[in-house]
Amino acid sequence: MAIALRAEERTVGTQGQLNKLRQQGVIPGVVYGKQLETPRPIKVDEKELLSLLRSHPHALLEIEVPGVGKQPVMLTEVQRDPLTRSVVHIDLHQINMNETVKTPVRIEVVGEAQGAREGGILQLMIHELEIQCLPNEIPEAIEIDVTELQMGDNLLVSDLLLPKGVTTRIDAEQVVVTVLVPQKDLTEEEAEDAAVESVEADQRAKEANMDAVHTE
Repeated sequence: MAIALRAEERTVGTQGQLNKLRQQGVIPGVVYGKQLETPRPIKVDEKELLSLLRSHPHALLEIEVPGVGKQPVMLTEVQRDPLTRSVVHIDLHQINMNETVKTPVRIEVVGEAQGAREGGILQLMIHELEIQCLPNEIPEAIEIDVTELQMGDNLLVSDLLLPKGVTTRIDAEQVVVTVLVPQKDLTEEEAEDAAVESVEADQRAKEANMDAVHTE
């Protein structure tokens, strides 16, 4: 189901006029689309936009496009100030509900890993998964149950249970989550580096085995 985002028409202004809008708690944006004769300048409430970005940054949206009416759109770019990181501009694209779209979706860990209960360190290696599906089939998140993971275990992209109609082209051997065997005196950052190194080593080993199979 699309999330409604209030949008109002705006005139194309100077940088100073755009800054004045932002000072008033309004973020300028542009809607693009094949069915639009020209891109449509809009403005949205900053608080409403920030709430959306925190909870559903990749969701299907419905906005009132000036001169066109309600349209399904998706956020395609969020521009931020390089110093303050505050949002200064957004781009939205009109979409066809009968055509598949590609979008990142948050990965959500469910349960407590057995290995973590025994002292291991659960490490999420990727936080989002790029998927492809029809707009109305975009899930809020991809859940992964880690309850049965022991120390040293990994869950791969190929292990994910994707909702019906949802696919991904991410490498099936990509590690999504791992449970590290604890090592003494490792900081959190060092533990994360160790996880990355371990995963990369496993990947190199698999590639070496595949090469050996192909050359035999």
